[in-house]
Amino acid sequence: MADNTPHIKITSPVGSWGAGAWVALLVISLWALSTILLMQWQVNFANPLLYVFILVQMHLYTGLFITAHDAMHRTVSANKTVNNAAGYITTFLYAAFWYPTLLKKHHKHHSHVHTDEDPDYHKGSFWAWYSRFIRNYLSIWQVVFMAALFNVLKIWIPQPNLILFWVVPSLLSTLQLFYFGTYQPHKGEHDNQYHSTTQKKNHVFAFLSCYFFGYHYEHHASPGTPWWMLWKTKS
Repeated sequence: MADNTPHIKITSPVGSWGAGAWVALLVISLWALSTILLMQWQVNFANPLLYVFILVQMHLYTGLFITAHDAMHRTVSANKTVNNAAGYITTFLYAAFWYPTLLKKHHKHHSHVHTDEDPDYHKGSFWAWYSRFIRNYLSIWQVVFMAALFNVLKIWIPQPNLILFWVVPSLLSTLQLFYFGTYQPHKGEHDNQYHSTTQKKNHVFAFLSCYFFGYHYEHHASPGTPWWMLWKTKS
């Protein structure tokens, strides 16, 4: 596959922050608003809205991580402080991840894609790969912190709400990110320099599945393109 992907300017300037910072703020705000409201919602397993809300939360959690991913590529803002702040905030909100660790590993993925040095690559089955993927990024201290936070929050928030709208969506989000952003594009062998496939052109599905990161070859070809402009690279 020839590298004929257009390379788009990182962000359109809007004030001193950059457009990407406002997009990041929107994603964080939507996640925060949804989470606050759902922590107060009366859980009813017979109500079909329950399952819709879980999926919405899952997608917003994925949005947090995709925003952090943009920060790793310095596409949230040309202002380094604003860009890095977005990275630290979104990785912490997602699951108390430490942004510098993710930053280092993600750039290693881009530099050594589909090799033994690629932290995101594994030659095993889907579940073996997913297990390795999670173990590679999750620390014991992170698990301890999240468990402690859960037990503190349940003093004020009903436990079913915490489990259904805080724990479950974040776990489902890891599957969404892994399947569409790592496993599906990088599994098998590929005859291009990015060792990646790409989704067929369908912007609605591409956004709903993983914020356009199913257009994965295009992301590797143009890593300076933020998620919300990535659809423009699709020929």
